[in-house]
Amino acid sequence: MVIDIPKIIDSIKAHKNIVLFVASLVLAVAMITLIVIFCGPAPKAQTASHPASQFTPKATEAVSTREQATAAAKATEKQTEAPETTEAEQTTAEATTQPATAAPGDVVFATAEPAADPADYQAQWDAGYLVAIDNPDTSYACYHIDLTDEDRELLENLCYGEFGTGGFIGAALIAQAVKDAMCFDGYTSIAQVIKECRYDGSTTSGTSDECRQAVRYIFDDDGSAVQHRILYMYAPYLVNSSFHESQNFILSYQQIRFFDRWGA
Repeated sequence: MVIDIPKIIDSIKAHKNIVLFVASLVLAVAMITLIVIFCGPAPKAQTASHPASQFTPKATEAVSTREQATAAAKATEKQTEAPETTEAEQTTAEATTQPATAAPGDVVFATAEPAADPADYQAQWDAGYLVAIDNPDTSYACYHIDLTDEDRELLENLCYGEFGTGGFIGAALIAQAVKDAMCFDGYTSIAQVIKECRYDGSTTSGTSDECRQAVRYIFDDDGSAVQHRILYMYAPYLVNSSFHESQNFILSYQQIRFFDRWGA
């Protein structure tokens, strides 16, 4: 068969627009394929909810060490399951001894009282505090409290119900607030703290390893999340509270604001 070259050329000229379109489409697909192969998907942006400079560099290491030390126990430890209950679960992330309501826009956020001298973050980390703050109380101290098995389980569940999204540090802040209430206000059980301080987080939804680690760090190891007493906390995206904002503001962590009261 003889190929009629002139005829083919004439056909291409007659349909040049279609030929150019097909060629452009093939070229575009080839370029996109090469870009995907060599560049890969764009990395996701990482966000931080708290200045990284305020975290002790040993925080992650401390969690890892505790995990290794308790690996054998965890192997046989059953995850706490939520028991059946007829009571309505409480979900508001608020703890206070005084109710407070305010219309949106009426609440002015409090700020931490500035320290006389610049805060020494390294000194706070060296002392074992998980988050360095700009207004530390160098006189802060809390005595050792032994938890019963019942209180331990209740507190681990409370840390998860109050601030389960806060990880180890968030749970440690809740555990410290509970311990501070026992040390400074004389409560003798976790159930009493929950009732008298009006903690609203669920205690029937189980817990997590990070919450268990936080309770051990605060109670068994006598550690603290911050070098300051903390007695109140609330979630401003859920509640407007002029009462909380009138207290001694200590820090904000993942949108949860923590306070001490003024005076003793």
